[in-house]
Amino acid sequence: MGKLKEGRFVIIDGEPCRIVGFSISVPDKHGRAEAKVDGLGIFDSQKRSIVRPTSANVEVPIIERGSAQVLAVIANNAQLMNLTTYETFELPVSMALRGEVREGGEVEYIQALGRRKIERVKS
Repeated sequence: MGKLKEGRFVIIDGEPCRIVGFSISVPDKHGRAEAKVDGLGIFDSQKRSIVRPTSANVEVPIIERGSAQVLAVIANNAQLMNLTTYETFELPVSMALRGEVREGGEVEYIQALGRRKIERVKS
């Protein structure tokens, strides 16, 4: 828990989260301090919190980022091709990016725990 800080990632309740708040309490009568970690889910944007002793271990997700070309936009989904491996896959387009994702354009996506999400449109 000692190496965690805001902006890094942690797994809370099985969901990868970006740390948005981190505080350490005053040690109790047994000399143990507790850390409170507030996180925002990467894929569902829900706020989650955990409270653990500062000596406890926490799970940290492996975050991979990639670039992909948009092959097609079908309803609320985009068919993408990874620019390094040429793998094709389909991801939903979030409400915030609906007008920006276009065929032939490039997007950046984030991958963690076997799931992917479009992060932003490259200009």
